[in-house]
Amino acid sequence: MLDFIATNDVARAAALILVFLVVLGLVTVAGRFLADRAAVQREIANIGASKGVRLQAGRLAETKNSAWIGLLEKIEKSGLSLADTRGDKLRKQMVAAGYPAPYAPKVYTLTRIGLVLALPALFFLVLSLTNQDLSPVQLYLFGVIFAAVGLFLPYLYISAKADRRQETIRKGFPDCLDLMLVCVEAGLGLEAAMDRVGREMVRTQPLISNLLSLATLEMRAGASREDALRKMGDLSGVDEIRSFSTLLIQSDKMGTSVAETLRVYSDEMREKRRLRAEEKAHRLPVLISIPLVVCMLPTMIGVLMIPGVIRAVRTLFPALSGG
Repeated sequence: MLDFIATNDVARAAALILVFLVVLGLVTVAGRFLADRAAVQREIANIGASKGVRLQAGRLAETKNSAWIGLLEKIEKSGLSLADTRGDKLRKQMVAAGYPAPYAPKVYTLTRIGLVLALPALFFLVLSLTNQDLSPVQLYLFGVIFAAVGLFLPYLYISAKADRRQETIRKGFPDCLDLMLVCVEAGLGLEAAMDRVGREMVRTQPLISNLLSLATLEMRAGASREDALRKMGDLSGVDEIRSFSTLLIQSDKMGTSVAETLRVYSDEMREKRRLRAEEKAHRLPVLISIPLVVCMLPTMIGVLMIPGVIRAVRTLFPALSGG
């Protein structure tokens, strides 16, 4: 395929146009991001109060949400159902990836449908511009391959993002527990400690800060501590935080010391983190053996055997043939 693009003028032009469009899209997204960031900074400088900034961010989020909801409603009214058969499983996967919005599974399904149709269409468009003739079997196979890529690409993206998010939360949560322990031992209650730690970890651990802030706001809005902590565990998608939420709920019900609970669980999470690091270290020899066998072993065998083969060809084979 690369050789064909390099030798065909039309294919080269189509490839350059595609690269130009991709670069233009990236530049546009980066420019929009920088413009939005500059606008937010100007808004902060003008308002000078965090309350006004939160209201403005809430309005922007509401505008984006309403746009997505309107688009999804129009598509579903046209007769295309975006409901997924996996239901709750897909919903949990989207929450674990950092998309807790109710319409996120429908956007995910819409993206998969769009890529399944767009990638084969783009391939056939490039094929028609390059005037390359393929057999019907080849066209069918390439169409199926590009459709399969469009179907599984969003799934791989969501899975990778969920894994990265969970790993980030696991690494930063022991530090969060230490800060909460310091706050509780200083005399703050659990709600005040969560709020304080959430505000302190905005820059270092924004994911954990968001979880703690949401749980604190729910408790201040009237939700029970049990419901807020359970929802925090569900939004995180991490088993350790679910266990931590359950542990705090049981400690609250039984009247045990919250500080002692935080200290014990923090030590336990640090021990688990150390064991995971040791597990990755022990896996390194096995992972290194794969490139060693594939790349270096054939070269070493060739270097060791080629002199013997040359000597056999020069001396042994003529002697055996009577030369």
